[in-house]
Amino acid sequence: MTPKIFFRWVAWLLVGAIAIFTLAPIEFRPLSGAPVSLERFGAFVVIGTMFCLGYPGHRPRILVLLIGMIGLLEVTQNYVPGRHGRLPDGMVKMSGALIGAAFAMLLTRGKRSS
Repeated sequence: MTPKIFFRWVAWLLVGAIAIFTLAPIEFRPLSGAPVSLERFGAFVVIGTMFCLGYPGHRPRILVLLIGMIGLLEVTQNYVPGRHGRLPDGMVKMSGALIGAAFAMLLTRGKRSS
């Protein structure tokens, strides 16, 4: 398995996990002990990094996909009893995805992308 394929798998598995925990009842959300905003930010830093390492030639499209996915998850939370989607939470997640993309670009700086 090539590194790109590995990063793609990890990225999509993380998106699946995030979607499940975002739309599940709040008591199923894993807790790390860190502030919730830091958990959100960190999760999307990792997702943004994985996607941009897995799809290096498609970074602008990946960012649009991630921002759209974050918005969709925030809106759908409003339909789950006991959950709420909020713009500030979405902004933290979007910031994490953008920082993750920037981190991936730093990691691959000078390398040929496809």
